This record gives sequence, C-alpha cells and structure tokens, in this order.
Amino acid sequence: LVEFGDTRVICAANVENKVPPHLKNTGSGWLTAEYGMLPASTNTRMVRESSRGRPQGRTQEIQRLIGRSLRMAVNLQEVGERTIWIDCDVVQADGGTRTASITGAYVALKDAMDALVNQQVLARNPIQEQVAAVSVGMLEGGILLDLNYEEDSRADVDMNVIMTGSGAIIEVQGTAEGRAFSCEEMLSMVSVAHKGISELVDIQRRALAAK
Repeated sequence: LVEFGDTRVICAANVENKVPPHLKNTGSGWLTAEYGMLPASTNTRMVRESSRGRPQGRTQEIQRLIGRSLRMAVNLQEVGERTIWIDCDVVQADGGTRTASITGAYVALKDAMDALVNQQVLARNPIQEQVAAVSVGMLEGGILLDLNYEEDSRADVDMNVIMTGSGAIIEVQGTAEGRAFSCEEMLSMVSVAHKGISELVDIQRRALAAK
C-alpha cells in the first residue's frame, strides 16, 4: 500500500513462468502492468472498466507508463523466460495516482525479485536501478510538488517526472494547462521533482529494509 497524501494505491508483483510469443526461446523475460481505479476511489462512483469491455484510453496510457518505467529497473535477461505482472489498484484518488503507482510498484517488484532469489529460482537479483516518480506543477506563479486533485485542476502546468534512484530521468510528461511555460521553468520543476524523488527513494529503501 502506497500513500501520497490522500491518494492510496495497492501495488502487487506476480511472476508467471511464460512470456509473450515474441519472446519465446529468446531467454529474456518481460514486465507488464495493469492499472485500475476502484469504483469508490473518487467522489462519484467510477464504472468498472471490465463492465465496459475494455480499458479506457487514460488507463491504457498509464499502464504503458508504469510498464516502461519499471522495465528500466530490472535486467530482463536475468529474469529468464518469465513475465512479471505489476498490478496497481487505486483505492482512493486525490491526484498523482500514476506516480504513486510507479513508486509503490517498485517496492513490490524489488520484494518479488528478492523472494525469487531467496527461493533459489534466480541466481541473483535482476534489479539494476531503483525507480520512483512524483508529480510537479505550477500554480499561481509557484512550483508545487505532488499536487492533489484540487491543485491539479487549477494548475497552469502539470508534469509527471520518473527517475532512477541515481537521479537519471526515465520520462517527463509535461503539459501547459493554463499557460505555456519556459525552458527555465521546466528545469526548475524537474529540479523540485528530483528533490522529491530523492526523498521517495529513501522511503522505498526503508520500506524494503523493514520487511
């Protein structure tokens, strides 16, 4: 369970002893993600996407983002022909659900890989990078970290930043909502996000050490 303010997401990692057809007989593993918001996670009830027959565009985009981000964390050749499934279920949404999902899912992923090593399924842990993410934005001329829903809905700029534990950028998603922003403002927002991610990385380490 990861909590960013009033945003709460349950993250899980499971390993399946098979890979998609295009990876058969390659020796490489795969990591993929599923994301969903539970019906009571928002102020008005969310319709389950299973009842609609397929995930909506936003959900597919977030699933791909989570998968891309966490594939940076693990050496898939060392996983062997196995698929790592990352599941992120939003229990309560108050902004930043995708960044909370990535940050919590890394802990689930590392925990799962540690378990496979302890069970001697894997010779060594394939985790090669720590991964965390946070939202950042501009509101009324100031920079805010980890915007809640009310702040996000009024922000002039909305940005999601995903980084490794060493501070390298995996992905930046930035959008001008109220006004265009300068290169200097973008760099300032990324710098604030970097500071926040450094704190999240420490929290991840403490969570894993406590297991």
